[in-house]
Amino acid sequence: MSTSGQPQFRYTQTPSKVLHLRNLPWECTEEELVELCKPFGKIVNTKCNVGANRNQAFVEFVDLNQAISMVSYYASSSEPAQVRGKTVYIQYSNRHEIVNNKSPGDTPGNVLLVTIEGVEANDVTIETIHLVFSAFGFVHKIATFEKAAGFQALIQFTDAETASSARNALDGRSIPRYLLPDHVTSCHLRISYSAHTDLNIKFQSHRSRDYTNPYLPVNPTAMEGLMQPVVGPDGKKQEPQSNVLLASIENMQYAVTVDVLYTVFSAFGTVQKIAIFEKNGGTQALIQYPDVTTAAVAKESLEGHCIYDGGYCLQ
Repeated sequence: MSTSGQPQFRYTQTPSKVLHLRNLPWECTEEELVELCKPFGKIVNTKCNVGANRNQAFVEFVDLNQAISMVSYYASSSEPAQVRGKTVYIQYSNRHEIVNNKSPGDTPGNVLLVTIEGVEANDVTIETIHLVFSAFGFVHKIATFEKAAGFQALIQFTDAETASSARNALDGRSIPRYLLPDHVTSCHLRISYSAHTDLNIKFQSHRSRDYTNPYLPVNPTAMEGLMQPVVGPDGKKQEPQSNVLLASIENMQYAVTVDVLYTVFSAFGTVQKIAIFEKNGGTQALIQYPDVTTAAVAKESLEGHCIYDGGYCLQ
């Protein structure tokens, strides 16, 4: 019996490699469960936020003896199992494995499906969506559309870890009021994972953006306000300038890392973000500066030059 008068363990149950944990803090995370249990063995599955009060969970060890070891330890310990200072009550589960009936929206991926509740399609711009979600990492692509569920957006990150960070922080939250039109009193984000891994953005518009491809054609009829082409002194159209450079690295004989690119590109100004990725069999990188002018100077100075002596790693 624990000092609180409530039994911490039930000894009458048959041991199982699945443990039932009760009295957990509100919205206890999988990471917190693993942190509590990992000293006793390898965790192969968890099921969090179970029960009416969402304060129960199941943890499955890879081996029965590991589960027995955890139960035995806390049964004889003067210090109870705790998460966030709350005593956790542990018992064997009557199940022998955890079956997570996860919908596709619960399986982590690098693309998020965001439903923006309480707004019309024109109330939230793609720039606002990008501003909110890029706080968690580089946003590769965004596509917005309207469905029966309301105004939605697909947002592609580099990896599932970055997408998960954004989802955990923003799901159920509101877009800051100052980013919304005056007539919108509130809006909420409902976020799940998408089955997509790479969005197919055919052109830049107010409904879709590909931040990895500055050369993607613009759909003038779909832009909010027609974009006038930039014309050079010779009368030829020039590519639109951006504060983000796309660098294609050719003839790679030596490793090119984020640190190497930072050293090269920071010579021209403050580098805010760098992302390296493989595309079409080659290595590319996105380098973000605070303004267009700095990016233009770096582009003019570095385009066609080599990172290493001897003609290696041509930019």
